[in-house]
Amino acid sequence: MHLHLHPLSLSVLLLLVAGAAVVCVSVTTTLQDFRGCAVREFSFVAQKPGCKGLRITTEACWGRCHTWEKPVLDPPYIHRHHRVCTYSRTRHMTARLPGCQPNVSPLYHYPMALHCHCSVCSTQDTECETF
Repeated sequence: MHLHLHPLSLSVLLLLVAGAAVVCVSVTTTLQDFRGCAVREFSFVAQKPGCKGLRITTEACWGRCHTWEKPVLDPPYIHRHHRVCTYSRTRHMTARLPGCQPNVSPLYHYPMALHCHCSVCSTQDTECETF
């Protein structure tokens, strides 16, 4: 079977295919170039000694923030501007872990992100790692 397209139909088809390719590239580029913070669904296994683990799905902060370092002549010989994507507003949540020993509370507390922003890392609510 041979398919014959009118030249105008072929042009429209090529534009649609090319347009779809551009949309795919622009979405990918946008995600790769994203700077800032966003609230995003996050799953983890809540664990504590004396209880079984429980998979929890919540909202957490996700993103990349502007950061820089430059050498300076005086100690500590470097000027740093490091920001991380972290919580600006949270709701405190509680889950009940299964299979806890009699002397262990089954309650597990964790934050749920409501809003996020770029800020200095605070060990009160974020795991801060230095390299």
